[in-house]
Amino acid sequence: MQLSVSANSNQPWNSALPTLHLLRRCKSQNHINQIHARIITTGLITNTSLTTKIVLNFISSPHSSLVRFARHIFFTRHALRDPRELEDPFLWNAVIKSYSHGSEPVKALKLFTDMLENGVSVDRFSFSLVLKACSRVGSVREGMQIHGLLRKLEIGDDLYLQNCLISLYLRCGFMESAHKVFCRMEKLDSVSYNSMIDGYVKCGMVDSARLLFDSMPVEEKNLNSWNSMICGYAQSEDGLEVARKLFDEMPERDLVSWNSMIDGCVKCGKMEDARELFDRMPKKDAVSWASMIDGYAKSGSVEIAEAMFKAMPERDRDVISCNAMMAGYLQNGMFMEALLVFHYMKGKCKLTPDDTSLSIVLSAIAQMGNFDQGIAIHGYIEQNKVSLAGKVGVSLINMYSKCGSVEDAMSVFGNIEGKNVDHWNAMIGGLAIHGLGESAFDSFMEMERVSSIEPDDITFIGVLSACVHSGLVKEGLMCFEIMRRIHRLKPKLQHYGCIVDILGRAGYVEEAWRVVEEMPIEANDVIWRTLLSACRNHGKLSIGEVVAKRLIDLDSSNSSSYVLLSNIYAGFGMWKKVNMVRTMMKERNLKKIPGCSWIEHEGIVHEFFVQDKSHPRVAEMHSLLDIMSTPDPEITCCWN
Repeated sequence: MQLSVSANSNQPWNSALPTLHLLRRCKSQNHINQIHARIITTGLITNTSLTTKIVLNFISSPHSSLVRFARHIFFTRHALRDPRELEDPFLWNAVIKSYSHGSEPVKALKLFTDMLENGVSVDRFSFSLVLKACSRVGSVREGMQIHGLLRKLEIGDDLYLQNCLISLYLRCGFMESAHKVFCRMEKLDSVSYNSMIDGYVKCGMVDSARLLFDSMPVEEKNLNSWNSMICGYAQSEDGLEVARKLFDEMPERDLVSWNSMIDGCVKCGKMEDARELFDRMPKKDAVSWASMIDGYAKSGSVEIAEAMFKAMPERDRDVISCNAMMAGYLQNGMFMEALLVFHYMKGKCKLTPDDTSLSIVLSAIAQMGNFDQGIAIHGYIEQNKVSLAGKVGVSLINMYSKCGSVEDAMSVFGNIEGKNVDHWNAMIGGLAIHGLGESAFDSFMEMERVSSIEPDDITFIGVLSACVHSGLVKEGLMCFEIMRRIHRLKPKLQHYGCIVDILGRAGYVEEAWRVVEEMPIEANDVIWRTLLSACRNHGKLSIGEVVAKRLIDLDSSNSSSYVLLSNIYAGFGMWKKVNMVRTMMKERNLKKIPGCSWIEHEGIVHEFFVQDKSHPRVAEMHSLLDIMSTPDPEITCCWN
């Protein structure tokens, strides 16, 4: 679109007025080019008043091209050119703000340094803006230097700047430094108190926050003060009662107050209390609904969560509430329903899925093994240029691995730039479930040697699992030692379980037994059952009997322990012992859990148990199986 303006007979051809009228309509790079050409060809580029107005009009624009043009005009026509601007930092501050509040806060520090080096006056706004930039990028060292400079200047005791310093230190995690600034302040206001209270709460120092809250002058206490305390106490079940007491005492409440209490009740599993608050609150927003949906879903009441999702006003149905419903379905094994919410969110609601939405739907697809849907979501990710550097990339690798295409998982993994430990863990885990133990082990070695990424405990679970399924005894034991001795990671039950499984499958049952006996943490039923299974497979009766007794003492209601022990006795032909075990099962009313297989077809999961005839198409399936099992006469003749 062309910007056009007509000058009347009273305006000279190079008047600034037409250009000023155009500034308000300027929105694109094309418009900027026209403006720039006009002020150059008319000579208005030298009009300081006009260029100042260009800078001020464009510097805070939401359009990045306009902001860049404003900076260009400032640096080429104003910075260090006009002596008056050495005394008045107004224009400098405007440009610094565009950096400190924009996408390049580091450049605010550079511009502030240029001001100091070139003798440009700095005021309280200059300092506040550069402190904001430091807090955003975590530059506490530079922030301390600015703090030192402030202490030498008259404006160093300014209340607003002191509050900026507190905010900087708190944001960077320097609680003690923030406390020192707070204690040295001659005058305090509600911002000072609230910043410190919020800082204490976020550091988990709720008692310190309460001491400050109680000592705070009544006239300085406001909603933020009360809300910070309620939020701090509501994070733990022990503090929830105190939070409720504060909530009942506070002089006024807002949405944050109600939502903090509801969130606390939900996290502590007190859904009845959460529902009572939710029903009482005068006004609800998307956060209120999402908290309740999430709480009901996590407590297993997915039907109530679904009813709330359908009942919430459409104006409140946002990405967060949709994610909560999807996550609830996923957690409760309702994978197709999670996928339907995703499509509903994109379609009818016209919402743009975020990284969490995509991760949830990919996890649901992975659980269903629905490869075609996975490819469709991958296409959506590529079409919308969604970054794979975070959890979306991890979920995509997991999805392809669990849908049976480790090649596609490796392709995604190979194309991700800036891989982190989670990407490596997903790929190693994918190789493990496909029985590619050597490739998983090689990936682990490459991760350390080439990429210099520090493995975590999940990495070692993946590698050890891969060694279990591939019979890599030496490599598995090596990984376990690397974990303990080189990375100083304390093994968890899962790691010990893998080692017991590796040794047990390979026939080293005595060594596996020794690992269990020497573990610094008590073995759970899974580890004992793994060891008992190894005893059955390798005919280790003496160890098997002891392990079975431990297992039965640990969990007498689990039939699998009795079945494994019975199989061991049967393997040695000890039928009296077999009958004894079966009698014990009958007396304790225990039944063997039947074997089960399942298959996903067109988004529906079909389960089949041993001798199960409940499927609606069971007659049709048996008929087809009979046809398949009947020998073809022609083929039979060929073998004769």
